[in-house]
Amino acid sequence: MRDSAHETRDATGTGYSELETVAVVIPVGPGDRSWRELLGVLDRLAPKLERRLVFAHGDLQARPRALNERWTESSRGRARQQNAGAAGIDSDWLWFMHADSRPEAATLQALAEFVARGEDAIGYFDLKFLNDGPALMGLTAAAANWRSRKLGLPFGDQGLVLRRHCFYELGCFDESRSYGEDHALIWQARRSGIPIRRIPAPLGTSARKYRDQGWLLTTLRHQRLTWTQAWQESRSR
Repeated sequence: MRDSAHETRDATGTGYSELETVAVVIPVGPGDRSWRELLGVLDRLAPKLERRLVFAHGDLQARPRALNERWTESSRGRARQQNAGAAGIDSDWLWFMHADSRPEAATLQALAEFVARGEDAIGYFDLKFLNDGPALMGLTAAAANWRSRKLGLPFGDQGLVLRRHCFYELGCFDESRSYGEDHALIWQARRSGIPIRRIPAPLGTSARKYRDQGWLLTTLRHQRLTWTQAWQESRSR
């Protein structure tokens, strides 16, 4: 007979010693309060997982309530905030996760299995939108996951995971970019011969941008920016 308590511990990721080598970096945009719910999810699924919140200067609302959570401030901009969050972390692995992301038990389990393999690679999860957007978000997720698997182009909302030394060898996130810093990191990894690996588990993310700005307009804008940057990166060194 199987130990149901052991199954529950493993399913939530808290039974995996590999997660002790991972630190989560969470950039918080101006006015964004979704990080509070994310911390609640992480408290439940992986309470020992190290986290670092990075607030934009002047937007720090409250000191995180748990002792195992660290926070810092930096200049505004996701690339700057993520680099600032990674600075000073001693963990072997860095997991960059947006504040409106929502991992599941399967996410943590798959993360532990990816880390256990110890590969110098960038891992990413399957995109899954939360139920806060238009009905067509399933199509958007399917297209993003196809692009990631077939073309090797995941984005930051898919929770990029890599070894700390690989992150610094790649030059960190490009702070000169006003957008697409995640895309640029992936292209730099490709040029450097670092594999891009799918982690077969979902990572939820909010679809409120599509709801507030319109599905078609947001989709067209993202597609234009994505393929423009892909063309530029493919022509660079």
